[in-house]
Amino acid sequence: MQVREPFGIGKEHLMTHDNFPRYRDFDPRIPVWCVTPDRPGCIHRFFDNSPISPSGRYLAVFQLPFEDRRPEPGESGNVCIVDLQTGKDRVVAETCGWEPQMGANVNWGGSDHELFFNDVATTTWQPFAWKLDPVTGNRQRMEGAVYHASPDGRWLISANMTTMRKTQPGYGVCIPSEAMRRNLGPAEDDGFYLTDTSTGSTRLFASIADLVRRARPPVLIENPEEHEIYGFHSKFNPQSNRLMLSLRWFPATDKPRWDMFGIDRSAVRFAWVTIGLDGESVHCAVGPEEWEKGGHHATWFPDGERLSMNLNIDRDVLRFVQVYANGTGLRKMLSDVVGSGHPTVHPDGRHLLTDTYTWENTSFGDGTIPLRWVDLDTGEEEAIVRVNTRQPCEDSVMRIDPHPAWDRTWRYVTFNAFVDGTRRVFVADMKELIA
Repeated sequence: MQVREPFGIGKEHLMTHDNFPRYRDFDPRIPVWCVTPDRPGCIHRFFDNSPISPSGRYLAVFQLPFEDRRPEPGESGNVCIVDLQTGKDRVVAETCGWEPQMGANVNWGGSDHELFFNDVATTTWQPFAWKLDPVTGNRQRMEGAVYHASPDGRWLISANMTTMRKTQPGYGVCIPSEAMRRNLGPAEDDGFYLTDTSTGSTRLFASIADLVRRARPPVLIENPEEHEIYGFHSKFNPQSNRLMLSLRWFPATDKPRWDMFGIDRSAVRFAWVTIGLDGESVHCAVGPEEWEKGGHHATWFPDGERLSMNLNIDRDVLRFVQVYANGTGLRKMLSDVVGSGHPTVHPDGRHLLTDTYTWENTSFGDGTIPLRWVDLDTGEEEAIVRVNTRQPCEDSVMRIDPHPAWDRTWRYVTFNAFVDGTRRVFVADMKELIA
């Protein structure tokens, strides 16, 4: 990283300061700043929501207490706020409700006065979310946990955060293995939980059994009673009126062999189910018959009607695909461009942004990866930023994914990298590319 120079961001006005170093390695195509230069071990959450607050003034990150191993139950990390106007950062909360890939699932609500993140009551190992006003410090405890907050801040959605490690560690909360429940067959009393952020009350919004029963087209699980079935990702569309919910399952055995430290990933099957916030219109948008070809990382299009994802649709190589929420219209966006990372489509309908895993062929092969800017009309692409994401810890759960995430103005992109010996968070100004 280089000298510190003015950085501007904001929805209706320019906020400037000179506390952030400009990132110039590999000659980025667009301006990029490191926004956590003085705080090591920081990550932003994921590619499907922005860590930049609704006004554009604040950025929320999670600070890992260590970077060389997974957490043990009860170990805490920090929720931090970076003031993009003054350049100062501060810890606003400590929490035991985190894992390495997505931290404490920090989400902004409808304003700068609503910040949601997970915690765990270590006496009961029950996860829950806080609603924090980072400006005043006031907080309210929610009954349920948060994976994703609706963009208007009205609702939180989450699968059972304590069982997510059953199919992939890193995304939920850390509790003792013996405290995790086991789902044999489609559970009637477990699934996805909806929290009303005004009251804090939580209810089981959609059980796993209900989703399997009602989805049309159906979720194709052969002999479901012989499988352990769990919820995983859950995401509101940008309009806050529809959800995409991820189901994962694997064959049950007499002796449980699935825990936070070892997973036979080849036996796990996946499905995306969509459902209205009113509980109606339940569809399997992408079922196991497609997932088994190979694929990863879906999210909503800006229109809230379609999903984008990586899928080996022709069984040759990953492609960027789209599908309607009701499961129709599955197709490649481009026929000759390889998919990778965490793709999102810009509201202009013409551009796609994604990153790359270090082991994917689209990486540079030396621990550095590109942020890929793809023209969906022509198929042309450009590596607009090149950053290092390889770190000394070889545990894949501790990997560093950039997770490029657009802010609510669709101008700025936040991403993670490993620079100067630690995890750092960066912001890129995409104005030149989308003007």
